Amino acid sequence: MGTHSLIATESQLGRSGKNSSIARHALLKELLARGIRITAQRRLLVNIIQESPRHLDAAALLRLAKQRDPQIDRATVYRTIALLKNLGLIDELDLMHIEGEKHYYEVKTSRDRCHLACLHCGSIVEYASPSFDALKKEMAARSGFHIAVIRLEAGGSCGKCRAQRGKARPEAHPQ
Repeated sequence: MGTHSLIATESQLGRSGKNSSIARHALLKELLARGIRITAQRRLLVNIIQESPRHLDAAALLRLAKQRDPQIDRATVYRTIALLKNLGLIDELDLMHIEGEKHYYEVKTSRDRCHLACLHCGSIVEYASPSFDALKKEMAARSGFHIAVIRLEAGGSCGKCRAQRGKARPEAHPQ
């Protein structure tokens, strides 16, 4: 594990081979290794989730899938999401700061990270840090609790929105 923080826009951490401290599951490979039957529609959904540069909700997943296969239905999407969640291959994020109780899905990675949600434009930034890893270890050690899952979301303003708001209201920035 490196000693620096990692920041990525949307669902990008673990996608490149440049950083070996975070890796994403290869969903189809994992499903095949576990003996799960792969239908054409399931393969399509899994590929969309795997390839998506953004966090997807079920409606977006269905919309993207219908572009490639108009016969796919909502039930197939939800069954596939449930299967992947039950197998521990995808993470479900609440990201309540953005749109109420809307749930987003992304491929699970080998390392936990935080999600920073912009309350203005809805962008999501991922943040992984040795400090976060150390905090999880400290929490487990002090509580005697085995942490299987940890989620951290922060809501605020991204740099782009802050810069735009600053241009719109120059008086907000004293000189």
